Amino acid sequence: MDLKLFKLDIDELMHEFTQCESSGFAEFKRVWLSRRFSYIFKAAPSTNQGLFMQSLYAHSISYMVSADSFFNRLGGLYCLYCLFETQMFKPPYKIYLSLGELKQLKNLVIEAKAAGVNVVATLVKGMLERNTFLFGFVGVEEGSPAERVNEVTGEHNARIQAAYKMLFANSRLEHFIHMDLGTELDVDLFKKTSSEYAAAKELSIREASQVVDVDDIKHIAENQRLIGDVVEQTAADWNSQKETLYRETGFSPPTTAVPPQPKGGSSKKRKEACDCLATQEDDEDSEDSEDFCRELEESLLS
Repeated sequence: MDLKLFKLDIDELMHEFTQCESSGFAEFKRVWLSRRFSYIFKAAPSTNQGLFMQSLYAHSISYMVSADSFFNRLGGLYCLYCLFETQMFKPPYKIYLSLGELKQLKNLVIEAKAAGVNVVATLVKGMLERNTFLFGFVGVEEGSPAERVNEVTGEHNARIQAAYKMLFANSRLEHFIHMDLGTELDVDLFKKTSSEYAAAKELSIREASQVVDVDDIKHIAENQRLIGDVVEQTAADWNSQKETLYRETGFSPPTTAVPPQPKGGSSKKRKEACDCLATQEDDEDSEDSEDFCRELEESLLS
């Protein structure tokens, strides 16, 4: 979003006001009306309207807290007040003001009182009573919004990584997150065994058809999805979800591969492999591991 032209309009407004060398709000209002400055909102973007308003506010505040002439600082405050009062957004966007800028606003009120410009105290008091300001710690001019967002995002990700290391360090949960399910379940063996079983079943029905009527059982060998294909698809889905987890949480795959578990050709061997791993933990972890393996096998074979 290019706001240079809007800021240039504010610069020209401020220049005309300071040329009058007047400290009265009525004089600023005359200049505002003569330039029909409220029409600045007619050109406001249809999106990112909050950013648009805060940018206008921030540019006015830069005049209000500047080290330039007293008229310049007064013009910045008057412009800030008029921008808030004439905006067309409902509810109106509040003015973000850092604590440092608030202190400088207080100094401006004191300086204006000493100069006999009592309208400044009245304006500021009214803005405070109407809860016009949104106070914060960081000034908008101290860094771009994108830089601030990146900084906060980096801190957030660092906290997640620290919590991740504390939560998963030396635990079996980390093993299950990073493990290769295809290797754990020996997908190749599953596919080989299921293919051999399907071929044997088809051969048996074909041979039996030469002796008896097999129309009632012929469907057993037709259009059946092999268990090996089911396990292979499950392993692929597991890997896809694992990559999604890495991408959405910022976690990284382990630098060293998670050691595969011993391969076996039956549920009994896989169960023994899980029991072997479980002995590395205490008794409670061992029971949880056995339950996990059992539930996994039942869900795949059901």
